[in-house]
Amino acid sequence: MEIPQWLLAMEVISSINKEEGLFLLKLARRTIDHYLRTGEVLHMSEDNIPFENLKKAGASFVTLKTKKGQLRGCIGSIIPHTHLYQDVIHNAISAAVSDPRFSPLSIDELKSVRIKLSILTYPEKIEHQDWRELLSKIEPYKDGLIIKHKNKTTTFLPDVWETLPDKELFMSNLCMKADLPYNCYKIMDIEVFRYRTSTFEE
Repeated sequence: MEIPQWLLAMEVISSINKEEGLFLLKLARRTIDHYLRTGEVLHMSEDNIPFENLKKAGASFVTLKTKKGQLRGCIGSIIPHTHLYQDVIHNAISAAVSDPRFSPLSIDELKSVRIKLSILTYPEKIEHQDWRELLSKIEPYKDGLIIKHKNKTTTFLPDVWETLPDKELFMSNLCMKADLPYNCYKIMDIEVFRYRTSTFEE
């Protein structure tokens, strides 16, 4: 994906360590708790962020699951559009109350929900001449994939390989998620991008 002009002047995060990831996990939980109790977004100044790395531009997904492992919310960013810690704050709230597949999380539910955080690398385009070459370049369980066609863009995190381990099945479901034909990657001129994630969970 083309890097936006504003982003060229801002350093993009390239990697994240365990200590930084655990800080962001705690920030996500604190953010959700604060929002559910007050209805207000948690304000964090850069002075309160102990890691300079987290002040760089970054993209994240926040996933909420029940103790039984059932999805309870998942919202994220595909490309960086703000400081990583701010992106986590925004997506934590959105995963809790704005995922259209679920009713808003309640404060009583929060204690039984586990948070998972995925930090994305910047997407790179997978150049390919046909769908067979595309599939040959995809690495299951490692690649998160984005497909783009005109004004439609969607993604599957690498975690989705756990439930869709077959490449064709993975791509077909990704096409349908974008509201495109199930075989869109075979019959349509789509752009495909890959990224990797660093994950942290409670």
